[in-house]
Amino acid sequence: MTLGPAPLPPGAANPSPLPNPRRLPRPQMRGFPLMPLILLLLALLDLRVDLQLLADHFTITSLLEAIRSHPLATAVLIFTPSLWRRYRT
Repeated sequence: MTLGPAPLPPGAANPSPLPNPRRLPRPQMRGFPLMPLILLLLALLDLRVDLQLLADHFTITSLLEAIRSHPLATAVLIFTPSLWRRYRT
């Protein structure tokens, strides 16, 4: 005696309770991309003091220190164009 569902006859399709993820329609994200804009504004707010210091007196050391002390904000600034394209399409 076997437990579980009965085997399918040859040639029968396997009924799956879950939909195929490749066939699901993607939601359309038309309109203004709000998430990248919010992330950009938060990154600039985090870096505002360092950006003011860089604007007053730019040195490579101060630039590297700003990048080292704010890695997440720097990553957001670097990847903002990619995020913008992702949320626009």
